[in-house]
Amino acid sequence: MSLVEQIDRSRVPEHVAIIMDGNGRWAMQRGKQRIFGHKNGVNAVKAATEAASEIGVKYLTLYAFSTENWNRPKSEVDALMNLLVETINAEMETLLKNGIRILTIGDKSLLPVDVQRKLNDVMLRTAHCETITMVLALNYGSRLEITETVKKIVSLTLQGKITANEITPDTITSNLHTANIPDPALLIRTSGELRLSNFLLWQLAYTELYFTPVLWPDFTKDDFFMAIIDYQKRERRFGKTSDQL
Repeated sequence: MSLVEQIDRSRVPEHVAIIMDGNGRWAMQRGKQRIFGHKNGVNAVKAATEAASEIGVKYLTLYAFSTENWNRPKSEVDALMNLLVETINAEMETLLKNGIRILTIGDKSLLPVDVQRKLNDVMLRTAHCETITMVLALNYGSRLEITETVKKIVSLTLQGKITANEITPDTITSNLHTANIPDPALLIRTSGELRLSNFLLWQLAYTELYFTPVLWPDFTKDDFFMAIIDYQKRERRFGKTSDQL
């Protein structure tokens, strides 16, 4: 029986988030520059998206560029931005054909103008797509997101639109970048690293975590299916006992 045949389609996570790690190491192992790994990582994005769509995942969030990634060499940052534009240009028709809607989270205002334009264009052109929503986390950092959310809520209280006693966890959730997106049920991180790296810290409160040593450019559809199978073996209790489920 193939891996995909082992998946219970009635218990597929609605939202899967991925920290795509290991591009640089993958390239260095081959004596190449880091951007070579990023370029090959695009194939893994395609594989994960195809796998997610095939089994009915509705949201796939990819940690594409963090607020901390600006600290990398300028040549690598520039190459990453160019790669993003090139990939969108190359994949636009595929996105539309396969019903893939694109959304972004993070502060796009600091991205190069041509990248902002391309992102706005692809979001507009895929807005009607319904098969799966790919959420690109670009210039995203969870601590910054939460800080901005606190500022929004403070502003609402100062305007008299809400009182301090009316602030609930739902108030915070509804003011995050992911306000209209369900929290991830599963987080996958590649390359063997065992940390969250400032990614969706509020949203991951009850998320199942899956770590794999596979470097991102080597990540395949079967790797994605293995993560789903592992997820389906777990008991998600949300504070309850097994007998209460």
